[in-house]
Amino acid sequence: MALSHLPLSYCTNVHPGRTVGEVLRGLQDFTVPAQKEFGAQVAAGLWLAQPVTQELQSTPDGIRRFAHDLGELALCCYTLNAFPYGDFHSARVKEQVYLPDWTQPNRRKYTEDCARILAALLPPGIEGSISTVPLGFKGFSHPLDFQTRCAHELLELTRFLKRLRSETGKTIRLAIEPEPFCVLETIPETRQFFSLLRQQAEMAGMRDDVDEFIGVCFDVCHQAVEYEDISDCFRQLAADRIRINKLHITCALQLDNPAQNIEGRETLACYAEPRYLHQTIAPSKSGGQLRWIDLTPEMALNPPQDFLQAESWRIHFHVPVNAERVGALSTTRPQLQQALREIPGLSYAPHLEVETYTWEVLPDTPQVQSSERLIHGLAQELRATNQLLVELIAKNGV
Repeated sequence: MALSHLPLSYCTNVHPGRTVGEVLRGLQDFTVPAQKEFGAQVAAGLWLAQPVTQELQSTPDGIRRFAHDLGELALCCYTLNAFPYGDFHSARVKEQVYLPDWTQPNRRKYTEDCARILAALLPPGIEGSISTVPLGFKGFSHPLDFQTRCAHELLELTRFLKRLRSETGKTIRLAIEPEPFCVLETIPETRQFFSLLRQQAEMAGMRDDVDEFIGVCFDVCHQAVEYEDISDCFRQLAADRIRINKLHITCALQLDNPAQNIEGRETLACYAEPRYLHQTIAPSKSGGQLRWIDLTPEMALNPPQDFLQAESWRIHFHVPVNAERVGALSTTRPQLQQALREIPGLSYAPHLEVETYTWEVLPDTPQVQSSERLIHGLAQELRATNQLLVELIAKNGV
């Protein structure tokens, strides 16, 4: 049985970080105070956008100085979020967050840069992880050999990560993050791609290396939105020996009984906002799924008849992980609790990271939100998650 005893991480993509200075201000203004209110060590799950990685490497001592500044703030880092390549806080992000996709060499180059930086930040004896896009977005046009080309780039990354470990002694693993409406969104799709990747690796004599360095980031919100059984997801990944290198501790919104729950649909309409994509899925009465690419106020208030008659909807909107309800809406916190209960059954310890990046666009949050409110909210998320982990440790003796 295994459960990470590293400090709980929270992903800093919740804060703007378009320059090194802005990243450091976010850490100083929010991460350090949240750690103080939480009352225990917190790891900074850094999001370093591509321009930031370039800035860090533009001078010979840029990475070293950044590592020093992190140490001065008494923060550690063992995982990076390399999913958003560019500005994750622009007025409209939506489907652009999936670009560049994994057929593009600049996606690999950016990920290599992140790995190089993380190697310099890792505490002694600690392994690192980097989460990344689920190859691409299904809404874009892709060539027939798209996944094969992605596999080629991932093999090149594997070679790099192996060299990096040889040069630095630091092991850093990639964590591909399935997400609704993406090329990899369900666990069966993920398993199918890993089969292709491993076939390519076999031909290149790299099967063991791919198994060592390439795995998944299991974002609980994403798989809950897909209405996948969380325990079964773990069983499927374990059956194929696909390693969960990172687990994103996240909750989605859930609308129950939409036909009768008018208040819930009115509440949900307030969550339709212009920055991020809010994929919406519902089980259909025929046994399939109803799928809506992005929540809108009109869809929430006057949904198509099949959506109206569904038992429930789940919406890709990350809400605070300590929330069981948000007004007239419920959340997928039970699925999060189930995911955490599955971890001690693994033979390794995935990195654990709270990733609620939507605080700035929550409908009950003022446009210019107070620092105190965000700090308190982050600390509450960390405290609630830590309590779940403490209960797991007590139950399983891990």
